[in-house]
Amino acid sequence: MTRAPSIRTLVEQTPDSRDRVVDLLRAAAVLTVVVGHWTAVVVVVRDGGLTGTNGLGLWPPAQWLSWLLQVVPLFFLVGGYAGTASWQSARARGRPPLGWLADRLHRLLRPTTLFLAAVLTGTALGRLVADADLVATAAWLVAVPLWFLAVYVAVVATTPLLVAAHDRWGLRVPLVLALAVAASDALRLATGVPGAGAANALLVWACLYALGVAWRAGTLLRRRSTPAVLLAGGGLAAVGLVALGPYPLSMLGVPGQEFQNTAPPTLALLAHGVAQTGAALLLHGPLGRLARRPAVWTATAAVNGTVLTVYLWHLVPVLVAAPALYLTGVLPQPEPLTAGWFALRPVWVLTCAVVLLVVVLTVGGFERPSGRRPAARPAARATPVRTGAAALGVGATCAGLALLTAAGVDDVTRPAVLAGTALLYGGGLAVVHLACRARLHAKLFS
Repeated sequence: MTRAPSIRTLVEQTPDSRDRVVDLLRAAAVLTVVVGHWTAVVVVVRDGGLTGTNGLGLWPPAQWLSWLLQVVPLFFLVGGYAGTASWQSARARGRPPLGWLADRLHRLLRPTTLFLAAVLTGTALGRLVADADLVATAAWLVAVPLWFLAVYVAVVATTPLLVAAHDRWGLRVPLVLALAVAASDALRLATGVPGAGAANALLVWACLYALGVAWRAGTLLRRRSTPAVLLAGGGLAAVGLVALGPYPLSMLGVPGQEFQNTAPPTLALLAHGVAQTGAALLLHGPLGRLARRPAVWTATAAVNGTVLTVYLWHLVPVLVAAPALYLTGVLPQPEPLTAGWFALRPVWVLTCAVVLLVVVLTVGGFERPSGRRPAARPAARATPVRTGAAALGVGATCAGLALLTAAGVDDVTRPAVLAGTALLYGGGLAVVHLACRARLHAKLFS
């Protein structure tokens, strides 16, 4: 088996034409998410056991910080840019849409499949040897990151459609998606039914992804004023919606809060993401110069080389560090959110970072196993049946991921949930694979 490329190799092979700002933003965003989650975890030893909660619900000032810490919009923005670049490259090589889809999903879901297999296996074995409530909490915690993949894979699959739509209608594409977000929110607020806004779980992120498509196409940079308009317009809209409307202050989920900006995402969160888009474009020059510094680019390449592994596994260290530090008494436990508690946060975060580093060094090669570009497998030309089958497979795959994240602490370890997750996810991947192969089961999808 060919060894994974070293960080030095990745750095040396970076083409001059690559927009390093995209990679820098992705690396900064994932590290913000990881460190933010570690910092927000409040672990308490009670009756000889461990309990935990989210610090956002205990410390209201943190809700102001959420405007800086909510960086998921940047993932979808740079995802739209990168997805468009990938699709343009595939078209230039004559790669058909289904072949591109298979390649893209392989890149995204290879490390996801390993992680999901570990979660399902660990949960099943844990039920045999440990307290059911403890296993349920642990399984739910480590499965939380899967919500992002469930949405991201669905949005990425629409890249050819979004690129074609942008080529024809330009910025009207994200504008229409934003109007759909507003309509979904209005329906939710008018009816009082939380599920009425469920469409925004895709629409908000698709809108930000579409802005990434427009960025790659150059549309957002044709007028020098566009970045400033996005920053000012998005920022003012977000502030206005929170100050004058029904939207809460926090741009992150707050335990116990009935109406949130994240579940499902709201128009206020979209406005926040639009402002981030404008800020990223305005700072493109300085960020580009920063990214060209050897030390910065080396670190950026290192994070991006295993970015999915870092993201998917980043809550596993919490399960290791909490008993190792608190049950053993190695780390004192001051009252949460006191000066002593904050003073010890760096020790907690550093311990989690060391554990995650070990995990990444162990399984990170699975994300990018070879330094050589694999030969593209023969891909099918799109037909209505094959395209429909691929769409069905993508939907089932995403549904499997969503099922595990939406099940909740009480349901996540139930055999029906575990089996349903495995069936939907695995079956969906199989259908996509069959639909996208040129010579495999040609009669079935002809």
